[in-house]
Amino acid sequence: MTDDALSAPVPRRGLPKVPEDSLVASVLLSFLATAGLFYVNIMAALVDGLISGAGLTARQAGLVASANVYGAALGALTAVFIVRRLPWRPTAVTVLLCLITIDLASTLLKAPEVLIAVRFLHGLIGGLLVGVAFAVIARTRTPDRTFGMLLVVQFGLGGLGLMFLPRLVPMFGPGVLFVALATFSLATLAMVPFLGDYKAAPKALSDGPKAPTLWIPLSLVFASIFLFQAANMGLAAYIIGLGKGAGLELRFITDTLGAANWIGALGSVLVVVMGVKFGRFWPIVAGLVLTLAGTWAFHFSGLPWVYLVANIGTAITWAFVIPYLLGMSAAFDKAGQMATLAGFFSKMGLASGPAMAAFVAGGGQYGGLINISVLGLALSGVAAAAPALLLDRQRPPG
Repeated sequence: MTDDALSAPVPRRGLPKVPEDSLVASVLLSFLATAGLFYVNIMAALVDGLISGAGLTARQAGLVASANVYGAALGALTAVFIVRRLPWRPTAVTVLLCLITIDLASTLLKAPEVLIAVRFLHGLIGGLLVGVAFAVIARTRTPDRTFGMLLVVQFGLGGLGLMFLPRLVPMFGPGVLFVALATFSLATLAMVPFLGDYKAAPKALSDGPKAPTLWIPLSLVFASIFLFQAANMGLAAYIIGLGKGAGLELRFITDTLGAANWIGALGSVLVVVMGVKFGRFWPIVAGLVLTLAGTWAFHFSGLPWVYLVANIGTAITWAFVIPYLLGMSAAFDKAGQMATLAGFFSKMGLASGPAMAAFVAGGGQYGGLINISVLGLALSGVAAAAPALLLDRQRPPG
């Protein structure tokens, strides 16, 4: 054996990496972006479980849920400033281990004040993970499609949670909700090693001449994301209570929510298939009009078929519109920082909706909650119109 052979570098062996822009990579990235915020997808089960299983009032349960998301919003905002400085993979692994620990510890807690504080901490850490994941997604060639896949994962698994978790709470207590969250994080942790490197654009490329950040259209996008998420989640957090108040049986309600989430994933599938082939303006307008109609229909939830159709319809349009809104933020900044900032506004909306609803629905005013949601959705569409048209005009022909 020659000296050259002895001194030759030995190839490093490790787990195989999936191609960075493949469909499988989109699925794995979707799990990564979901793990820190999966409680949002089962929020109706979480709120109802804390009420029926832990004995919290409707207002206390809503504040626990919103504290979780407010923490996530702060974590996402923190990620905006550090996303380019931290290596994303070690950060993700560390954060996932922390989330698992906090979720398991939450199974032992009952006092609402303690739960609010602990879940805020959980959200803070989880928000950092989602911010990092959003920045990684923005580095892919087709962020709109990956955001679409993200919603497919969230709605599909969220449907399972909404169908079965409310039925498990009477048997195992509210702790089963937090065990489900820890299990999801553990599964995501096992996926991280298979993802590619997703390196940020070299800093040298950003030191040369570049177009200024378009803050006015970006601000409108952020406002639209906030309003859209707040309007949807404010109603969704109390959708089980709304059904019960309308005289519907719990089994019908949970079956409806599970089916709605699964069918709702078709909205994201449509985004994955369409991409921006037809631009962004008209898909967003169509989605928001249908969302408004479906949300208003909840006024007639006493009719089981209306409750069923309204849940399915709004689930589809929610999963269809939000990838385009998030994709717009990524289109304005390929480094990923604006996508991460969009994640902050998304979480602020997801937190503010239940916080507002806690004071409205806490008094049984579901009609007022529906009207507020309709107004928020309408304002979201107004804010999204101009930036969507701007991006459509900048698209190359063909």
